[in-house]
Amino acid sequence: MGKLKTKAGASKKISRPAVTRKKTTKKPTGKIKTILISQPKPESERNPYSDLMKKYEVQIDFHPFIVVEGISAKEFRKFRINPTEYTAVVFNSKNAVDHFFRICEEMRMRMSQDTKYFCISEAVALYLQKYILYRKRKVFFANGKESELIEIMRKFQDSERFLLPCSDVHKEGLYEMMKDAGFEFDKAIIYRTVSNDLSELKKNFHYDLIVFFSPLGVKSLFDNFPKFKQGTTRIAAFGKSTAKAVMDMGLRLDLEAPTPEYPSMVSALDYYLSVTNKKA
Repeated sequence: MGKLKTKAGASKKISRPAVTRKKTTKKPTGKIKTILISQPKPESERNPYSDLMKKYEVQIDFHPFIVVEGISAKEFRKFRINPTEYTAVVFNSKNAVDHFFRICEEMRMRMSQDTKYFCISEAVALYLQKYILYRKRKVFFANGKESELIEIMRKFQDSERFLLPCSDVHKEGLYEMMKDAGFEFDKAIIYRTVSNDLSELKKNFHYDLIVFFSPLGVKSLFDNFPKFKQGTTRIAAFGKSTAKAVMDMGLRLDLEAPTPEYPSMVSALDYYLSVTNKKA
């Protein structure tokens, strides 16, 4: 926790996103001029990151450190799960939607028109229109929170058999909530997340700040650069598990989000750049 002076001279405590959890190297100084975001570039040129580039005159590059690959129908059959035997399907991402219906097509299975779909957000629910006649199906969605999705599903708990399509590496939150609430359901692994090939970056891999969003992204860094030395490169992490992965690899963590004051990585970067580049 730090203190922020107000115009009136008073001070109040704020929850700052900038932290150094583990001192493995000397804390770097100087302006941040180049940032690498370990995610795909936003489709729209008008996005929060472009605003940061203009505001602080920094270069921000995007390159996904991890990629999703689908599990084949042959491999899926080994799990002995028949999607058509379930009356309700739970989706927590668009990836889950894509690979679920891909598996169904490869296995020549057609979901019943009476199947209910429960989605983590409205965006995921609307994405279902790519595969189903939205109006003729029963689709329910939450506001992005797993706890709210569970509450919506409770109304159908006694009448439906649920299937939860997911990745081989996934957050256990929704799975554990459904389990604790006594839902009758099965977990179906339909895709896996693997390290991406970062050979395009190997020619000139030097950034003042690298931003990670998952532990697998950190793993991908060392899969591609086994001899990576942090040096003066700053590291940012979104989420506790990502922050832990950074420190477990012996790296210095310079920026962590979310916090109550800075709920997104963009807002955390905005604050961090305002402090770091101003001092430099």
